[in-house]
Amino acid sequence: MNWLLKNFLRGLIIVVPIAVTLYILYESFIRLDRLLALPTPGLGLLILLVATVLIGALASNIVGRNVLRLTEVVFTRAPIIRIIYAAIKDLLEAFVGDKKRFDKPVAVSLTAASDVRALGFVTQEDLAFLSLPGEVAVYLPFSYSIAGTLVVVPRSRVERLDANSASIMALIVSGGVSRV
Repeated sequence: MNWLLKNFLRGLIIVVPIAVTLYILYESFIRLDRLLALPTPGLGLLILLVATVLIGALASNIVGRNVLRLTEVVFTRAPIIRIIYAAIKDLLEAFVGDKKRFDKPVAVSLTAASDVRALGFVTQEDLAFLSLPGEVAVYLPFSYSIAGTLVVVPRSRVERLDANSASIMALIVSGGVSRV
């Protein structure tokens, strides 16, 4: 019976991540196709990818930049839309944009004795604009979530880590299990 349980659990560890990933991909394909009312499965994703590449290419010329700048002005001036747009744009730029923000992994001392630390990323080096000189902003991602919290701590409680940002993020998000 012990052999059966052990192999069942081992099988779960292998099958569940694969099944959930495939299910999410399948649902994404199907929902996108339904949204666009396309009869051919996967055509919606192909259209989305091509359109995204074309918009990216358009943004690299002067006419495209002006059109996108105008669009951004509209989105940044609308009261509620501004909050949603800015948050999504900043989050995407933090990971894949030219202004990557999660590139400074740190360990933050949570106690005076420095015996408890949290891993995170410095997002603002100087908070003097908030009347907090000598303080830094550190984003602490939550495990198994895309959420996190922002803490403001004295610079002296922050230790820079000489590590790959992606590896630190994977470690945090996996709850300390992953070693990417």
